[in-house]
Amino acid sequence: MIGFLRKLFGRGDPAYIEAGPRDAIAIAALHAASFHRGWSEHEVETLLLDRAVVAHRALIGGKLAGFILSRRAADEAEILSVAVAGARQGRGIGRGLLVLHLGRLAGLGVASVFLEVDENNSPAIRLYRRAGFREVGRRPNYYPGAAGKPSVALVLRRDLV
Repeated sequence: MIGFLRKLFGRGDPAYIEAGPRDAIAIAALHAASFHRGWSEHEVETLLLDRAVVAHRALIGGKLAGFILSRRAADEAEILSVAVAGARQGRGIGRGLLVLHLGRLAGLGVASVFLEVDENNSPAIRLYRRAGFREVGRRPNYYPGAAGKPSVALVLRRDLV
């Protein structure tokens, strides 16, 4: 009965698993809801078919609650995107995805991970800093901002070895 109620109300612990091409529709929808310029289903599917891309998803009650995607090149990786559904934010799903993902990248021989984050995205910056990322650069006027004023992208890095 408790399992039924958890599914019904979407509560319970997320299941963190690898994402694949069959997840393209759901990931594209969440990406579009999360970012100024969302990726199309085709763009997401192309990424998920790429052998250099590592992708994980979080499911709650069988529904996508979040995802993370990165691309490997030699012993480095770049996190391309992370998103958690609005109603699921602030519950540790992003942290769970990031921990799993970094572990998988380390297991694949990745030594350093990079990402870019909008300087105005305080929750994401807090998540990345707590996970050991540090600022190594800035890209001015990178993200479209509110009222037409672009914002800075912070370039962050974490060494895994």
